[in-house]
Amino acid sequence: MASWDIQPQGVQGQLKVVGTHAEDLGKALTTLLTDMQEAAAAAGTAVPGSQAAVRPHGPVVPQTAPKWVSQKTSVGPVGAALAEYAAKKRRTDFKAMADRCQAAVLGAAKATNEYVQGDLEAAKNAQNAARTVRVEALKDFGGKKQ
Repeated sequence: MASWDIQPQGVQGQLKVVGTHAEDLGKALTTLLTDMQEAAAAAGTAVPGSQAAVRPHGPVVPQTAPKWVSQKTSVGPVGAALAEYAAKKRRTDFKAMADRCQAAVLGAAKATNEYVQGDLEAAKNAQNAARTVRVEALKDFGGKKQ
């Protein structure tokens, strides 16, 4: 039979370390996506100069352009490629990384809690078994009668 010797305090310490690394990974992914958005915006378009922006015709009071007027500039081929790469090609990978980190931490915590509960249950069963032993019967067992 296999024996286990898990130290819950040690597991807790390791889970804190892993949690810190998981937070670092989350920050790195957020930075990556922000940088990709900035790169896409800075890449420009295939349309020369100011033609990339949709501008209203006629007199328009500043800051009150009609809702049908787009305030965004056009996205060029590099920006579109970066957006597709991040959204379609890597989104599942990023989600899988986050899900695996979470599953590993929660699984280790749950397993350790079950181990502790199992130890407590085993100790309780041993105590209950010890209470039911008839000490008088053991006194004569294996001893020499005089």
